[in-house]
Amino acid sequence: MILRQLLFPAVSRFFPGQRWVNIMLRTLHLIGIAGLGGGFFYPAEGDIWRTFFTLTIWSGVGLTAISIWSNGIWLVQLRGQAILMKLILLGLMPLLPSQRLSLLLVILVISGVISHAPAKVRYYSLFHGRRIDSH
Repeated sequence: MILRQLLFPAVSRFFPGQRWVNIMLRTLHLIGIAGLGGGFFYPAEGDIWRTFFTLTIWSGVGLTAISIWSNGIWLVQLRGQAILMKLILLGLMPLLPSQRLSLLLVILVISGVISHAPAKVRYYSLFHGRRIDSH
């Protein structure tokens, strides 16, 4: 019961400066993705792309942690499930080096679709079969 209350508060939580932390993490995330794209489309010498990979992973984990902390309902909404799928695909890159570019392209497609989809899509829950909003 305590875990349920922590994950799914009656009212979504926010901390002072949360918007700015999100903006900074998103900016770092974009830098990471740009570096990965550059390293994969125009093969970089050595493993320079790994720095961008690490930046992408950790900024994504930070954004995910804030979203879950604010309200765990994010986990059952398509917007959260899409992010978790992107993290899994990023995690496959070191294991499938010949597929890195393909994985990155799939991640970019998921990102573009989910971030620009209407709210009825982003807040839809496959578990509930309907849109689920947080308060």
